[in-house]
Amino acid sequence: MNANNLFQTGLYIVVLIALAIPLGRYITGVMDGSSVIVRRVGRPIETVLYKLAGVDPQAEMSWKRYALAVLAFNALGALAVYGFLRLQQWLPVNPQGFGPMSADGAFNTAVSFVTNTNWQDYSPEATASYLSQMAGLTVQNFLSAATGIAVVIALIRGFARHTAATIGNFWVDLTRITLYVLAPLAVVVSLIFVSQGAIQNFESYKDVATLQVTTYQTPKTDAQGNAVKDAKGNPVMQDNKADKQTIAMGPVASQEAIKMLGTNGGGFFNANSAHPFENPTPFSNFVQMIAMLVIPASLCVVFGRMVGDRRQGYAVLAAMTIAFAVACWGEISAEQAGNPLFASLHVDQTASALQAGGNAEGKETRFGIAQSGIFTVATTAASCGAVNNMHDSLTPLGGLVPLLLIQLGEVIFGGVGSGLYGMLVFALLAVFVAGLMIGRTPEYVGKKIESYEMKMVAIVVLLTPFLVLLGASIGVLTTAGTAGIANPGPHGFSEILYAYSSAANNNGSAFAGLTVSTPFYNVTTGIAMWFGRFGSIIPVLAIAGALAAKKRIAATAGTLPTHGPLFVVLLLGTVVLVGALTYVPALALGPVVEHLMMLSGK
Repeated sequence: MNANNLFQTGLYIVVLIALAIPLGRYITGVMDGSSVIVRRVGRPIETVLYKLAGVDPQAEMSWKRYALAVLAFNALGALAVYGFLRLQQWLPVNPQGFGPMSADGAFNTAVSFVTNTNWQDYSPEATASYLSQMAGLTVQNFLSAATGIAVVIALIRGFARHTAATIGNFWVDLTRITLYVLAPLAVVVSLIFVSQGAIQNFESYKDVATLQVTTYQTPKTDAQGNAVKDAKGNPVMQDNKADKQTIAMGPVASQEAIKMLGTNGGGFFNANSAHPFENPTPFSNFVQMIAMLVIPASLCVVFGRMVGDRRQGYAVLAAMTIAFAVACWGEISAEQAGNPLFASLHVDQTASALQAGGNAEGKETRFGIAQSGIFTVATTAASCGAVNNMHDSLTPLGGLVPLLLIQLGEVIFGGVGSGLYGMLVFALLAVFVAGLMIGRTPEYVGKKIESYEMKMVAIVVLLTPFLVLLGASIGVLTTAGTAGIANPGPHGFSEILYAYSSAANNNGSAFAGLTVSTPFYNVTTGIAMWFGRFGSIIPVLAIAGALAAKKRIAATAGTLPTHGPLFVVLLLGTVVLVGALTYVPALALGPVVEHLMMLSGK
C-alpha cells in the first residue's frame, strides 16, 4: 500500500463523507415533509399521484400492513419484468428484434432486479430490448432502491416514536424517495456520464470497419449443411475474413446512473462498468464509486437526525468508514503484491515484469490497481454488484475481501436502506451482548431491547448464512451444480460460494468463471435472492413495529453509551465475529486453501 494508493483511498473517503452529510440533511427533510421542495414544489405532483393510485397519504400503517404493501408491490413488479422479458419480441422499441428470454432466465432476472440484486447471467446487449432495459429493468432499479430506503426509514421511525401503533405509509415513503431523492440525483449523474462519453440514444446497433482485417478458416459445407471433404476424406477449408464489428447502442447513461445510486449493479453491457460506453474515464469511474455509497452513508446521518441524537448516526457512520478503509487496505495490498512466485521465476521475464507492478490481470489500464481495488470494495461493501474489473482474476486474498464483505451482510455502508437496517440489527445484537455482560436489560436509543426484538434479530442474522451455505452445499453436491465449474478445486468452490453469497445477500457480482445460465442456477439463485431480500425485510419491519410501541426511557448511569468509540469497537467486533463464526470453515476451503496452494507453487 504505497503513498499513491493511500492518497486515492483517503480522497475517496473524504469526498464521500463531505457529500453524505448535506444529502442526509436533505433526505431527512424530504421524509418528514419539512423540505421546501416537498411543501411548495412537489405537493401538487404528490397529490395527483395519490389520487390516481387511490392512496390516502394521511393514513399510516401498522408494521404488518407496511410489510404486506412491500410484498404486494414487489411481487407485482416481478410479474411486470417477467412479462417484458418473455413478450419483448412483440413489444415496441426493439430495433434488434430480440426474441423472448427463456422462462427460467426471465424468472431469475425478474427476481434479481426486484430484489435490488441485479444478478445477470446473460449478455444484456444481446438479449434485452431497449423497452425491456428501460421500462422493465431501469424502472425496477428505482423502485427496488426506494423500497430499501422506505424500510430503513420505517425502522428509524420505530426508534424515534414511542407508544405508537404505526410506522408510516409505504406508498408515501416510496413516492417521496423516488420523486425527490432518486430521480433528481439520477438526472445529474446521467448528465455527468454523458459529458464523459457514456452513450444515451435509441439507435440501432452499428456495424463499423475494424482497424485490422482478421483472416480465419472454417470447414466448407454443401447446400444441406454437411461438411465437404476432399479425396482423402479431410474437410475442405475455406478462407473467411472479419473486417466489421457490431457496436451496441442504447440508453446507457440513464441506466448507469440509477444502477449506481440505487446500489443495484448490473448494467447495459455484459462487461458492466469496465465497458467504455458505461464508464469512459477515470473521472466517471470516481463518480460511479461515489454514487454507490453516497446514499447509504447519508442514511446514517438521517438516522441520527430522526432519532434526535446526531451522535448515534455518526457512530454508525464511523464504524462503517473504519471497516471500509481496512477492507480497501487489504484489497489493494493483495492486488499490489500480485503472485509472489513470479518474483522468483526467471524463465518468463515478461510475466515477472508485469507482476512487479501488481496483479493487472482482469483490470482496466484506465483505472489501475488502486481504482479497481476501491471499486471492488465499494461494490461488495454495498449491495451493488457493479464491477470495473474481473473478480475471477483477483488474487486469492484479493478475492477473499469482497467475498467476506458480502457475507458480513453488506453492512459496511451496504445497499440503499438495506445496509443501514442490517447494521442497526447488528447494533441491537451488540447492545444485547453488552447487556448480558453487565447483567442489565439492553437499551438502544432510548428503547429496551427484549426477547421479541432479539428473536427477530436472530432471524435476520441467520437467514442469509442459511441460504448461502445451503445453496453452496447443493451446488457442490449435485451434477447440475458442478457442471458449471470450469476451474476444478478450491477456486471452483469459491465461485459457487461467491454465487450464492452474492444472491442471498442481494449483491449481484460474481467471480464469473462459473456457468450459471442454466435452469439449476437460475432457479436456486432466484429463490435465494427472493428470501434473502424479503425474508429479512419482514422481521426488520416487525422490529420497527415493536420499538414504536415501546415507551422511551431515560438514560441512566448504567446505560451503555452508544455514540462513542467503545460502542464503535463493540459494533465492529459483533459484525466481524458473527461473520467469522459463520463463514470461516467455508472460506478456509476456498480462497484460503487457494492462497496456500499459490504460495506452494501448485
